Amino acid sequence: MTELHESAGTGPGDAHFAVFPDRADAAAVARSFSRPGSRTLAHASGRPWLAGHWHDDEIVTASAGSATLAVIGCCPVEADQLRRTAARLRDLAELDALARTLPGSFHLVAALDGQVRVQGTASGLRLVFHTEIDGVRVAASRADTLAAALGLDPDPQELAVRLLWPAPYPLFETSLWRPVTAVPPQDAVIVAADGRTVRHTRWWTPPEPVRPLAEAAPLIRTALEEAVGARTRQGGVVSCDLSGGLDSTSICFLADRSPAHVVASTWPGRDPADTDLEWAQRAMAHLPDVEHVVWDADASPLVYEDLLGIDDLLDEPTIGVMDRSRVLHHLPGLAARGSRVHLTGIGGDHVAWCSDAYYHRLLRTRPLFALRQLRGYRALWQWPLGDTARALADSRPYGKWLADGAGRLRGPLPPSVATSLGWGMAPRLFDWVTPEAERMARRALLDAAATASPLHPDRGLHADLEQIRSCTRVIRQWDRMAARAGLPMASPFFDDRVIEAFLAVRPSERVTPWQYKPVLSAAMRSVVPDDCLRRANKATAAMDAANGLRQHRGDLLTLWEGSRLEALGLVDGAELRRLAQRPTSPGLSDAILYSTIAAEVWLRGLSHSHARTP
Repeated sequence: MTELHESAGTGPGDAHFAVFPDRADAAAVARSFSRPGSRTLAHASGRPWLAGHWHDDEIVTASAGSATLAVIGCCPVEADQLRRTAARLRDLAELDALARTLPGSFHLVAALDGQVRVQGTASGLRLVFHTEIDGVRVAASRADTLAAALGLDPDPQELAVRLLWPAPYPLFETSLWRPVTAVPPQDAVIVAADGRTVRHTRWWTPPEPVRPLAEAAPLIRTALEEAVGARTRQGGVVSCDLSGGLDSTSICFLADRSPAHVVASTWPGRDPADTDLEWAQRAMAHLPDVEHVVWDADASPLVYEDLLGIDDLLDEPTIGVMDRSRVLHHLPGLAARGSRVHLTGIGGDHVAWCSDAYYHRLLRTRPLFALRQLRGYRALWQWPLGDTARALADSRPYGKWLADGAGRLRGPLPPSVATSLGWGMAPRLFDWVTPEAERMARRALLDAAATASPLHPDRGLHADLEQIRSCTRVIRQWDRMAARAGLPMASPFFDDRVIEAFLAVRPSERVTPWQYKPVLSAAMRSVVPDDCLRRANKATAAMDAANGLRQHRGDLLTLWEGSRLEALGLVDGAELRRLAQRPTSPGLSDAILYSTIAAEVWLRGLSHSHARTP
């Protein structure tokens, strides 16, 4: 049986680790990963297998014969079930079936006959990276862990790519350090018994979107129940966002059915037109056992707040730093009320709704139906007829679309209908990005265009998967920040089983101009009262973003003084400083600064972490 390191007992919510093959030379490499408070699990030989930080509630392990399994994260699997699986295991490929059935959000790590297999989640919320260190192939849940072991600095070309707004798939899924390889979320990495040979193997494919809504609704409800149950089954106190929107309201009602006591948390908006509190109070009328905390709207941090104070250790830039203060502000208050985990409705927008781009294919397979729906979309989004026709006629393959984007990085933004019905939002660079950064970003786009395949041939499903995976990269970093703040967060909508249940619904029933989130409404009909399912909109933080840009322009000015990006030759610091003094400049309200701020804040944090390292 494996042994825990004597320093067991770290706090929950920030499990991270490295995985080593069962070899003598790997044991020497593993010693360099030892840190104060780290834990170690051993191979049957006694050599290190896993080293890192995790809480007792975040790991389940089992061994049988030559097989050892570990599930790290949130998963209600029992050790006996894992032990039975280990006893039957003859080939690591057999773990695909286990990974596709377990609820929750977790890493699955296995050792069998000297081989090691590591995988995260299909959502991208839990990732895997690997590199060679002193001749040994080491995998890890964080890229910076491996980069630090090699003493690497970030690759300037990868930073240039992250200045794109947005960086399209697959460019946003690479590691910031060239020798550190990112494993695609749908793949597992297998290290051979020699400790060096490595390969990726696909364990997940999205379901084909063919299931009728009537058949899918109970399956979605069950998947969400199990996702919420994985976090609430232990009882105690849990907290939930309750904005009054369909997503958070659904999570709150499901949590109320659990053994846990629920504290609902509502941030009213500053905007007088914001109706979140009204809808949250309507839900609370049906939740007599739920404690409701309503925060002071004027106490809510603005977007861009405290950018200069961010010192979280992150393994890539994230636009999530813009909202970091807003996301974390209420967590200490909820922890003081006894909450052990905070459930969010994040992800509902990405799985309960879907891309309009499905109508590119539907026009060709169900033309009369598609034309009726498209008329509704044109009215809803005010799409001009000519732009709509051109977007629907555009049949460029994904690689060609990427290559064309490489030649238009400084051009005007395409019409919104081209983004909605196409492969996605075309990447752009802005005036403050240097020609050298543009050259590197263009080269990366062209290299990707030569080999990249879309996430699915249907551009609608491709767009859905890309949006899920780009969002989880933000949530992944927020989760780390929240754990550090003392209250772990969880987003049940981004569990793989939940994503699969939603993606399986026929797109003609999943996205429509005539109804808001019809799939979630149908799935929650027996859980959430009808009067709470009638909301057909959601609040935005546009006022908080605009006010934040004005109020924190001094911080932005300081951010660009001594800019790390400028020192690398990637941005024109003078232009950014001029912009900081003109926060009402055209375009800034469209978040075009976000990717640049994210990269600068990340580089500042990286230099701070190097300064703290003994």
